[in-house]
Amino acid sequence: MRLNSEQLPAALARGLAGLYLVSGDEPLLVGEAADAVRAAARAAGYAERTVFFIDRGFAWDDLRHATAALSLFADRRLFELKLPSGKPDKGAALLIEIATQPPPDVICLITTDKLDRKAAEAPWVRAVERHGVWIPIWPVDAAALPGWLTGRARALGVAMEPAAAELIADRVEGNLLAAKQELDKLALLANGAPISAQLVQSAVGDSARYDVFQLAQAAAAGDAPRALRVLLGLKSEGVEPTLILWALVRELRGLWQAGERARLRSQSPGAGWSQAAKPSPRALARTSKMPLARLLRQAAQTDRIIKGLARGDAWTAIIGLTGSMAGALQASQDSGRVAG
Repeated sequence: MRLNSEQLPAALARGLAGLYLVSGDEPLLVGEAADAVRAAARAAGYAERTVFFIDRGFAWDDLRHATAALSLFADRRLFELKLPSGKPDKGAALLIEIATQPPPDVICLITTDKLDRKAAEAPWVRAVERHGVWIPIWPVDAAALPGWLTGRARALGVAMEPAAAELIADRVEGNLLAAKQELDKLALLANGAPISAQLVQSAVGDSARYDVFQLAQAAAAGDAPRALRVLLGLKSEGVEPTLILWALVRELRGLWQAGERARLRSQSPGAGWSQAAKPSPRALARTSKMPLARLLRQAAQTDRIIKGLARGDAWTAIIGLTGSMAGALQASQDSGRVAG
């Protein structure tokens, strides 16, 4: 069966499966789901724990022999498989065998990074889903983060004002581990009272984790304040303008191709689609009003400035392009030029 992380505790309380797969790129949530399986296994008497780190040269026969052998130390055993790539290659057949014919008195826990669509359709993953439990972990996006924070605070036995949740979300955006740590601290500082915005302002630092894709998506969606906040965060973290420009151009290509498909009433992605982003519905709603040709020319000028082939300041040009994409500035090929 496939469960989300919120459904996992109730499923574990009903009984243990022979095989669990936890996949995702959010370390906090993946770790908490794996911890829940470990705790349930210990409570059920699975006292011996063996960890296998799966890499390209892993000897899958070692796992086969381990599952078949009797333990000298415990009647029940927990085997953990760390599979970062999500591709067991030669071990896929063994994982299918373990899923369909679980070894007696053995629980297998597989943790892996996020599985893309192709990896999620692999026969071994389908076997886990049919015969075991698959818990795919999804990131908490910016819009859902205040609600996530409020729910976590409630689990700690403390109320939180909506303004406080919004403020924490701004300061720890994307960094769920930092959010958890801040909530633990705030729960102690609140001393039973609701967590207020004033308490957050005095106690929570800026622990935001940004990436260039968040910037491009915010700009394409017309969210200028967030786009510029992410851009300043990327600049402070030392991200190169070249990488930021690549993400912005990738988003512009996606918008342009989506517009062309709509104009031609075609479902074909067209050439070069793999180099373009898949725009969000909010961004697509703005496509008809966005001067995409001018924005692409502005991006080309920004590229020349970054490479030193045109006069101007690279960060001024990047800020100008971001603001133009978000609708806060008028698209201009001259953005970033410095008068001499």
